[in-house]
Amino acid sequence: MSTRAYEVRVAEDPADLEACFAVRKQVFVVEQGVPEDLEYDAYDSVAVHVLAVREDGVPLGTGRLLYGEQAAAKTGGDLSLGSLGRLAVSQEARGLGVGIALARAIEEAARARGLAAVDLHAQTHALGFYERLGYQPYGPEYEEAGIPHRGMRSVL
Repeated sequence: MSTRAYEVRVAEDPADLEACFAVRKQVFVVEQGVPEDLEYDAYDSVAVHVLAVREDGVPLGTGRLLYGEQAAAKTGGDLSLGSLGRLAVSQEARGLGVGIALARAIEEAARARGLAAVDLHAQTHALGFYERLGYQPYGPEYEEAGIPHRGMRSVL
């Protein structure tokens, strides 16, 4: 893939949301074997979704932010915390900074909503990526969708 420019934006229209779901399906369902009924959930209808798209319109990555009551189940009930999740970058776009740009866009969306910190459930192979972004691991390793994870947090 060429190193064409890309933009990251909040996904607000149906086409952007479909692009977000398509990237997630490719990364989580096809590549990682996560069952579709676990990948898509009720939170998708209330989350803030972000989308990275190449200048020619090809979707490169996505992620979502849960906040308020929707995030409470993932943040131990602390309404000052947001929950970053479903961060996925297409195979051809890995290594181009797309994941960093998506995480920063989600953090900006959290700041705009007055949140104090962002939590996430990191696949253990991605701990280093999130640590480089300032996230600190906490708690024991656990399994989610058959994949080992750890909780992580970044204060905004």
